[in-house]
Amino acid sequence: MGTLLIKHAYIATFDDRQTELSDGSLFIRDGFIEQVGPTASLPSAADQVLDLSGHVVLPGLVNTHHHFYQTLTRNIPAAQNANLFNWLKTLYPIWARLTPEAIYTSTQTALAELALSGCTTASDHLYLFPNGSKLDDEIEAALALGVRLHASRGSMSLGESAGGLPPDSVTDKEEVILADSQRLIQKYHQSQPGAVIQIVLAPCSPFSVTGSLMKQSAALAREYGVHLHTHLAETEDEEQFCLEKFGYRPVGYMESVDWVGPDVWFAHSVYVNPAEIDVFARHQCGVAHCPTSNMRLASGIAPIKQFLAAGVKVGLGVDGSASNDGSHLLAEARQAMLLSRLKEGITGFSLSNDPSRKLMTAREALWLATRGGAAVLGRTDIGSLEAGKCADFFAVNLGALDLAGGAVHDPVAAVVFCQPRRVDYTCVGGKWIVKQGQLVTVDEHQLAEAHNRAARRLVNG
Repeated sequence: MGTLLIKHAYIATFDDRQTELSDGSLFIRDGFIEQVGPTASLPSAADQVLDLSGHVVLPGLVNTHHHFYQTLTRNIPAAQNANLFNWLKTLYPIWARLTPEAIYTSTQTALAELALSGCTTASDHLYLFPNGSKLDDEIEAALALGVRLHASRGSMSLGESAGGLPPDSVTDKEEVILADSQRLIQKYHQSQPGAVIQIVLAPCSPFSVTGSLMKQSAALAREYGVHLHTHLAETEDEEQFCLEKFGYRPVGYMESVDWVGPDVWFAHSVYVNPAEIDVFARHQCGVAHCPTSNMRLASGIAPIKQFLAAGVKVGLGVDGSASNDGSHLLAEARQAMLLSRLKEGITGFSLSNDPSRKLMTAREALWLATRGGAAVLGRTDIGSLEAGKCADFFAVNLGALDLAGGAVHDPVAAVVFCQPRRVDYTCVGGKWIVKQGQLVTVDEHQLAEAHNRAARRLVNG
């Protein structure tokens, strides 16, 4: 791959010391950062040299929860104003028409949007496989586009006839799910530093899989050393379902099926109490915070500051593009910051009355989107700009009109406080995915046309 030098940029490393360099450089060799420091102290030559004067450079963002295929069904009128359970019941029959081609195209659309927002690693949760669709379709699309992927082999085995929420037509037999999970791990999972593809086992939710599948998935994941992921405590409906079906609140149910540990992370976790937050902390579970989706579906506000105070690992997720209608991870960092501040206001926050309580800052939101996400996914090779870590980063032109006035005061905070925009550069492992605001590995206009055709076919039947 050779060497790449990025010079004269404002670099926020997000290392443990929160180092920021007003005139910084990155020296990259074969996809990994070899040196980071003031421009004057680094080599002046490389195979590729890019002067990013007037740009801020940050670690690549990490998306910890998504459903790529849902880009095909965003803004469906019948699901625009529904809560989670009704939203799902509306969309399940449409998703039952998915094809391998639809999975491939929607994956590239979602990853392209993410890359244009500074994301370099994404976890996706694909949990239904109709009409010959496979997780392989998603993996092939991601490899072609170039963003790192944690591909979650999701599943649904508890259909309506057995007391679950999804129709039987989108569920699979448990022996089929487990055999395919093992196949995918053996074929694709990479564990070395710089891994491009990792497999995750991810039964969909307490209301769509059995306890048996949860236990067997956990055992299989631990046999191979891969992570586990599921939706949890997203809504009050789910809480009531778990109490009636299993006799536990959602977190207690996870404990009963061996789903707590440092290899587990949960999406949402809105409805958890202090004792359950302590369970997450003691067992080192992670949480994917999806603020836009939680607002879109009126699910509620997750207790993020309480998670962080307890030492729970927290990352950000854009969630499915049918419950967000976009895949902009930098915008999600902004939403996380603003929603945290709103929650403080609702609970009677007053700085003068309690100086120990502080509003979430822009840098804290970016920390969730970088270091937090890396920790949730179990990655130590991404999330910050340090020697030995992957050369994953993005850059924003501080001279853009929508940053005018903000960037001159605080370049790092400006990318969160000011209205989120397309980034100018995104690099994954030393390879450009976005350059000068344009996708490098796929034709954006052709992809949009193909995606619209697939969306019409899916919805119209």
